[in-house]
Amino acid sequence: MPSLAADLRFRGLVHQVTDERLVGLLDAGPMTGYIGFDPTADSLHVGHLVQVCNLRRLQLAGHRPVALAGGGTGMIGDPGGKSEERQLLSDDELAANLVAVRRQLERFLDFDAGSGGALLLDNGAWLRSAGLIEFLRDVGKHFTVNQMVAKESVRARLERPEHGISFTEFSYMLLQAYDFLHLFDEVGCRLQLGASDQWGNITMGIELVRKVRRAEVYGLTTPLVLKSDGTKFGKTESGTVWLDAGRTSPFRLYQFFLRTEDVDVGAYLRFFTFLDHDAIRVLDEATVSSPERRDAQRALARQVTALVHGPGEADRAERASAALYSEDIVSLDERTLLDVCDDAPSSTLARSVLDGDGYLLVDALAASSLVTSKSQARSTIGQGGAYVNNRRVGEVDARIDRGDLLFDKYLLLRRGRRDYHLVRFE
Repeated sequence: MPSLAADLRFRGLVHQVTDERLVGLLDAGPMTGYIGFDPTADSLHVGHLVQVCNLRRLQLAGHRPVALAGGGTGMIGDPGGKSEERQLLSDDELAANLVAVRRQLERFLDFDAGSGGALLLDNGAWLRSAGLIEFLRDVGKHFTVNQMVAKESVRARLERPEHGISFTEFSYMLLQAYDFLHLFDEVGCRLQLGASDQWGNITMGIELVRKVRRAEVYGLTTPLVLKSDGTKFGKTESGTVWLDAGRTSPFRLYQFFLRTEDVDVGAYLRFFTFLDHDAIRVLDEATVSSPERRDAQRALARQVTALVHGPGEADRAERASAALYSEDIVSLDERTLLDVCDDAPSSTLARSVLDGDGYLLVDALAASSLVTSKSQARSTIGQGGAYVNNRRVGEVDARIDRGDLLFDKYLLLRRGRRDYHLVRFE
């Protein structure tokens, strides 16, 4: 087994370190390290997944991970990565989000491993009770405005005068610095991790601990995860890809990673999975030699879905993905069928159209979004491009009856390889 430092290097997870000695210290003995998660929503999303996996890597290597939920900082909002002020959350919204985020983090970390168990803390426990005068005296005096303005997250906002930055968000880095000091004092935390856009905040915390406690603590950042076209990872045309199954189904999460471009899949296997190095190298070679097989994408989608939702849901997503273009779609359970068709256009028809001799497929296609006219429907059928429940239908006068319905209410129409339409009969 490689050391933690070697593993992080192999996976490309070391972007910046505040002290080169840190890499050796990671393999020298147990260390407590933390990552913060501001609960601005009631679910984490795949953009958080690298950091969640990093906490898990720490624990597997014998270190103690601290997941810090930002019950205090979440009321302020980190200005990093935002072009304008965030909308502040109410106390009730924040409390509900904290409960949900805690529940998700417990899937990845072992909180019951004794002295080595992960900790889940809320910085609201100390930030909400901090007095303003005391905070300014004990924390603010150690930093100059010049330092704070020079931070990338602040400078980027100041360069957009139409939005600027409020004093509220300007103060965020001081709050995060104080978090590091508090965690150093209370749980012996000596390491903060985060994405590269957190570098300024991390270095502020390290400086505060050094000045106030005259102690050495460390910071490590990982690269920001971007798609090959430079766009933000974790966003799709239909929105953010969440880790909560109620927001993004396991099937859609599986499909999101299955659609990874060849140029990105090697990095994602390293960032988001716990496959060993040799297995990843084999998949790298398969991407080069047989890209049409998409072995790496399938392994990535399987591993991430199992990590987030469990092996059972990964099995279900794999079966659904395999059925997407085959007649096996009739074997899916209703929930999985609806997951498969979640992104497909849909419409509703009266069940009475199926009475008597049934409903002409030509009429069904024309009533859907798949064709623009009955003549185009006839042409599609005649050319072998029409499918009912993924079964090709080549007869122009073919009819649909109640026996064709899935779960006695659904009919899946397809034109060509990828164009679907789900019809509900009521």
